[in-house]
Amino acid sequence: MEQITLYFREGSSDKIYQAGIQPKDGGFVVHFAYGRRGSALTTGTKTQSPVDYQKAKGIYDKLVREKTAKGYTPGESGTPWQHSDKAQQATGILPQLLNPIGEMEAVMLVRDPQWIMQEKFDGRRLLIRHSDHGTDGINRTGLIVSLPQVILNAVEALHGQFMLDGELVGEQFIAFDLLELNGTDYRPMPCHERLLSLSDLIDHSSAHLGMAETASNTATKAALLDQLKADNAEGVVFKHHNASYTTGRPASGGDALKLKFYETASFLVSQINEQRSVSLALLQQGSMVPAGNVTIPPNRDVPAKDDIVEVRYLYAFPESGCVYQPVYLGRRDDIPRSACSTGQLKFKKAA
Repeated sequence: MEQITLYFREGSSDKIYQAGIQPKDGGFVVHFAYGRRGSALTTGTKTQSPVDYQKAKGIYDKLVREKTAKGYTPGESGTPWQHSDKAQQATGILPQLLNPIGEMEAVMLVRDPQWIMQEKFDGRRLLIRHSDHGTDGINRTGLIVSLPQVILNAVEALHGQFMLDGELVGEQFIAFDLLELNGTDYRPMPCHERLLSLSDLIDHSSAHLGMAETASNTATKAALLDQLKADNAEGVVFKHHNASYTTGRPASGGDALKLKFYETASFLVSQINEQRSVSLALLQQGSMVPAGNVTIPPNRDVPAKDDIVEVRYLYAFPESGCVYQPVYLGRRDDIPRSACSTGQLKFKKAA
């Protein structure tokens, strides 16, 4: 009835993914197959029993969207966005990325009046662009992605044209920076001016669109830091009072830094185990090395082999490279395979 073959090539990785809708027993099923190009493919189904065509089409379309968001393309070159509709979705707009700091440096920035502090959220990084041409979500790789309808409604209720940087947490978007407003590029402006304009723009009564709490003096920063630690939040972000917004991540340091209260990393799923568990792997000098296992909660779908997943952990063992006390956070479709390296890990300190 409907089928597609997608390709992906990055470094030494050269993969193929096939999906299709087929009739069966008066209904329809969605099959898939994947693996290295030229080798035997692993097969499976997204429908354990036949469903009506409308439901099968919805499952099929979601599957194709997920794969193209990860960089798969109908073009056999495997080059992302080339010869595919995805070329229309590449914006070239990328967010500012932060370097991590430790507790001691964070204490110094809490005391320094030139640095402000915001909560770091445990969600999905997202830019939102609202203009006369409509409203778009843009992920950290610069691709247009869909938005929950409730957030779309909240954004379109605001006045003017703008671009926000923030975090998607369930059905709430938390804005923490303003990049454009009514035709003016706010990126070169000092951070404190951008945040004042953002506060004026945001409807603070909205249940689906908010602004990250910001602390600017030593007392409020210290109080917010203690509160977030007690609430088991993900961490905090420090931004220099006069810093501009710079795309990408500096080689070291920078005017925007993050302190995480616990560690997270992006892993490759190397194997599906029994009892809702998957094996994790990371890249080391081009080869995959094991990184432990993680249990998938009952309310989450079990990821497929070769999926990229985000996992929270306490530390990694230097002897084995496996993570201790892993907690599954979800799939990632905005992280390249090359980012799933052992360089992400924080290892247990020697006794």
